[in-house]
Amino acid sequence: MSILECKNLIARYGDFQALYGIDFYLDEGETVCIIGSNGAGKSTFLKSLTGLVSVENDSISLNDKNIGGFSADDIAKLGIAMVPEGRRLFPSLSVEENLLIGKESKRDGEWNLEKVYEIFPILKERRLSPGTALSGGQQQMVAIGRALMSNPKVLLCDEISLGLAPVIVKDIYAIFPQIKKQGISIVIVEQDINQAMKVSNRVYCFQEGRVSLQGKPNELTHDEISKAYFGV
Repeated sequence: MSILECKNLIARYGDFQALYGIDFYLDEGETVCIIGSNGAGKSTFLKSLTGLVSVENDSISLNDKNIGGFSADDIAKLGIAMVPEGRRLFPSLSVEENLLIGKESKRDGEWNLEKVYEIFPILKERRLSPGTALSGGQQQMVAIGRALMSNPKVLLCDEISLGLAPVIVKDIYAIFPQIKKQGISIVIVEQDINQAMKVSNRVYCFQEGRVSLQGKPNELTHDEISKAYFGV
């Protein structure tokens, strides 16, 4: 059963059209990755899902409820949370204070400080440190933990491996099975194609604001992915 669905999703920045009729769905308990080159429309797609880019009301639905055009605050309260590219922690706040911001959606659920510290023990050790005093990988853990603190139904992850060492990326991706066990569906936008496809049930490739390929990772050939990714 689909928890999130997009039909003919169109997004614009003024006169510039970034997305052209995107059709997409995410089933409950599923992990879907979105790949594509820079400028393909991946981040715009996530911004559309979270209310940061205005779209038609009936172009996005969550649990069969149309949410296109809703405000970012309202969408967060309905259960969509995003781990943004670049982490975007508040430099004036401690690790724990950054995490607690995720509770502002006031959604009920199992995710709390104790549970976040359980999957990211280093954050408990550094809980009183300024968020930006941590390593890049630890900051990414804070960003993920902050999103989980909102007890989302859908977790959106935008380029979580960006700028991180491969061993750190591996450690971060290792916690996704634990997140899924809590009934959270996940959308991953990622430049590291191999890593994203390892943890995903399905993949969408975007090219110039359109879906150029979709399918299950084990059913797509390298040539198909390359053609959809680069358009050659």
